[in-house]
Amino acid sequence: MVEGNMLIVIFLLSLAALFFLILKLKVEPFMSLIAVALVTAIFLGFPLADIPGVVATGFGTTLIGVGILIGLGIIFGQLLGASGAIEKIAEAVLKLFGVKRAAAGLSITGILVSIPVFFDAAFVILSGLVKSLSKKTGISIVTFVTALGVGLIVTHSMIPPTPGPLVVAENTGADLGLFIIYGLICAIPATLIGGYFYGTFIGKRIKVADVEGMEEELPVEPTKTGKEISTGLSLALLALPIGLILLNTVTKLWLPEGQLTTVLGFIGDKNVALFISVVVALIVLRPYIQVPYSKLYDEAMNSAGMIMLVTGAGGAFGAVISKSGIGDHLVITMQSWSMPVLLLAFVFSQILRASLGSATVALITTSAILGPLATELGASPVLLGLAICAGAIGLSLPNDSGFWVVNKFGRLTIPQTLQAWTIGGFIAGLSALGMVYILSLFSGFLPGL
Repeated sequence: MVEGNMLIVIFLLSLAALFFLILKLKVEPFMSLIAVALVTAIFLGFPLADIPGVVATGFGTTLIGVGILIGLGIIFGQLLGASGAIEKIAEAVLKLFGVKRAAAGLSITGILVSIPVFFDAAFVILSGLVKSLSKKTGISIVTFVTALGVGLIVTHSMIPPTPGPLVVAENTGADLGLFIIYGLICAIPATLIGGYFYGTFIGKRIKVADVEGMEEELPVEPTKTGKEISTGLSLALLALPIGLILLNTVTKLWLPEGQLTTVLGFIGDKNVALFISVVVALIVLRPYIQVPYSKLYDEAMNSAGMIMLVTGAGGAFGAVISKSGIGDHLVITMQSWSMPVLLLAFVFSQILRASLGSATVALITTSAILGPLATELGASPVLLGLAICAGAIGLSLPNDSGFWVVNKFGRLTIPQTLQAWTIGGFIAGLSALGMVYILSLFSGFLPGL
């Protein structure tokens, strides 16, 4: 087996190979990750007979934690979107904030919506709202694009049950309920700073011509012929899985062990909680959904399949790196660098995010390497995980599909997208890291830190 600094050299070369395959040769991330995992294991000196097992175990272990949840989460998001619940939630938040602070309301909407719905789908669903708000208020559409986009990506990167942060919580050994609570504490200020305040700032400095011409590029909303869902029901369904998971966490903290905590622990398990939520949504939302359920299932399974493959492959690559002993060597090396562990986690995740164009892959890879070392590094699993998540928020570049969603549906040029979306996300990520450090100051007083 390779030892010492050669571990870092091989690791960096493996990352370079991964970037080359995905960015230059346009090989699918799943194939790229599996290929690099196998080749890296060979160069690290793993016995050939052991390599398939290491890769398969890493793949399977990752999906044990999040595989069921990914499938259920996508189905849940499809049901909420098809029923009109997403739009109702957005309207309610915007009504609460008023016209002048509509962008702030849209940022908060992004935080809520991106909990069950993936970034790309959520942005497309709400893009019509961005256009209408800009016309109604006279505020630059760049402000609303930034506010919505940053709100969505912050939650996408920090709040389970989105797959990326879910894997981070799993890999760091953090309590999921506490991870959600502290994640929200970090996400809200980060969204307002990077989305609302920066969005307002940059919106006044970017001129976007022909906003009215957006109708041709935005999807036409289907005519609603069924019953209209209420705002209260929409919010209740969104809150259901989060509430069940949080109930389990609160119960463990405040109630003695017994039959009640056992039952609530079962109901509040992340897989069971989301399964219950999907079943409830299937029953309750039937009058509001005009699309056949079979079509929704097909779309959800198509999305879930590739996400699961990439998630598992990221875990396979992370398992190879972790088993190589590079983690222990990095601990010694980092101590000589005198770089704080939370900052290191942020930087590592940020580099992968910018290079690979995938927040999920960055989160999986970074947490697979640093997560098991949380105790040895002397870091709280929750804070270490949130620092990793903060690093995956910003620096979305043209190698990221989300970049093009914002570019197309925001009707921005590439330089404008970089100014509004890429920089806005980076500012939000730094703000989230700042909140993580603030939480660390109170680690002796806050539970789970």
